[in-house]
Amino acid sequence: MFRMLVVLMIVVLCVHTAAALPGSGTQQDPWRIESLADFDEFAADPNYWSGFTRLETDVNLAGRTYTTAVIAPDIDPFSPFRGTAFTGVFDGNDHKITNLTIDDGGPGNNYLGLFGCIGDGEVKNLGLESVFVDGTGDCVGGLVGRNSGSISNCYSTCDVNSLSDVGGLVGGNYGSVSNCYSTGSVRGAGNGVGGLVGGNSWGSVSNCYSTGNVNGVEDVGGLVGWNYYGTVLNCYSTGSVNGTGTAYYVGGLVGWNYDGGSVSNCYSTGDVNGNEDVGGLVGANSGTISDCYSTGDVNGTDWGVGGLVGHNGLIKCRPMEGCSYLSGYIYNSYSIGSVQGNTSVGGLVGYNEVGDIERSFWDVETSSEPNMCGGQTEYASGCDPNCGKTTAQMQTKSTFTSAGWDFVEIWGIGENQTYPYLRFAPAGDFNYDKKVDLFDLAILASHWLEGITP
Repeated sequence: MFRMLVVLMIVVLCVHTAAALPGSGTQQDPWRIESLADFDEFAADPNYWSGFTRLETDVNLAGRTYTTAVIAPDIDPFSPFRGTAFTGVFDGNDHKITNLTIDDGGPGNNYLGLFGCIGDGEVKNLGLESVFVDGTGDCVGGLVGRNSGSISNCYSTCDVNSLSDVGGLVGGNYGSVSNCYSTGSVRGAGNGVGGLVGGNSWGSVSNCYSTGNVNGVEDVGGLVGWNYYGTVLNCYSTGSVNGTGTAYYVGGLVGWNYDGGSVSNCYSTGDVNGNEDVGGLVGANSGTISDCYSTGDVNGTDWGVGGLVGHNGLIKCRPMEGCSYLSGYIYNSYSIGSVQGNTSVGGLVGYNEVGDIERSFWDVETSSEPNMCGGQTEYASGCDPNCGKTTAQMQTKSTFTSAGWDFVEIWGIGENQTYPYLRFAPAGDFNYDKKVDLFDLAILASHWLEGITP
C-alpha cells in the first residue's frame, strides 16, 4: 500500500511538472509561453499572474469562444470587479495573439478583454489581431477591460461592441497607456466609447493613435470616450465618429474632456456626426485643450456644434445642490473642417458657456462659418471674430507666431502650402498624413526643383 502511494505521488508530481511553464517567474527567469498549451496553462492559473511572464511565440486562438476575459476575469457580473487581478509583468516580446473571440452571450458580463483587470501590473510589446469582443456590460476592451497599471507598445485590430466604457484597446483606464494604437471599429450603447480607450479617469494616454470608426450614444470619441482628470498627450485619431440617436458629447478625439482633464499636442482628422455638443476634436470641454487641431467635417442635428469643440465649459445645476461651474480652456488650437448644425454653431466652438479661448483660430473659408462661437455667456470669454482667417492666412506662419505659438518645439508649417502641424509627425512625412510614401517623395522633389527646404 505504501509503495502504491509513493508511485501515485511520483506520477502526480511528474504530471504537474510537465504541465508547468518553463521558467521561475522572476525578472531574470520569467515564465515562458512557448505553445498554445503553455498559454492555456498560464490563463487558467492565477499563481502565474503576479510574476514575470514572456511570450515566446504567436498564439492562435481560432475555433474558441470565451464568455469572460481570458486572463484575470471577473467572477461576479453583478458587482464591482471580483476576481484575481493581473499584477505581474507580461512581455509580449513583439509576438501577437490572433483570432480571439469573446462573446458573453447576453448576461452583461463586465471586464471583458484578453485581460479582465490589470491591477498594479504591466503589459507590453503585445499585438492583438483579428480579435472580436462582443459584450453587454461595462469595461470592455480588446486588450483589457479595466487597467490600473501600465500598458505600452501594444496594438489591437479588434472589433469591440458592448455597453459603457468600451474601447478598442482598453475599456476603463486608471493607469497609463503609452505608445499604443488600435484600428478596429468600436460600438457602445451606453456612455464612454472610444477608439482606443473608453474612459480615462486620473490616467494617462500618451503617444497613441486610433484609426477605426467609432459609434456610440454618450461621451463618444475617436480616441477616448471621456477623460476625467486624466491626460491625453501626443495622440491622434483618423476614423469617423458617429453619435447615434440623441447622442451628445461627441468628438473626433475625445467625447467629453472634463473636470481637470488635459488634452494637448493632439489632433483628429475624421468626420464627426452627432446630435448635441459635437466637435471636431472634443464634444464637450470642461478641462484644458492646448496645441491641438482638427480637420474633419462636423455635423450636428441639434445645438452646440463647433469645428474644434462643441460645448466649452458647462454649468451643471441639480435640485437641492445648486449649480457647478465647470470651466473650459482652449489655447493655441485651430480647426478647418466644415461645420453644420441647428443652434449655437461656430467655426471653432459651438457654445462657449464657461471658460476662456486664447490664441486660437479657424478657417472661415473651409468651415463655411463666419462666427468663431455660436454663442457665448457672461461667464466666458475669447470668442473673437478677428480669429477667423482665410485659407491663405491659415497657411502663413506669421499668423501664428504673432500670437506666440511655439514653432521650435511644438509646431511646424510648410509655408504657403500646409496648415500648422505638430512636430511628433514622422520624419519625411511632408504632407502630414502620418505616412511616408510616394506622395511625400513628390513633395520633396518639388522642393528640390524650387531650391527650398520642406
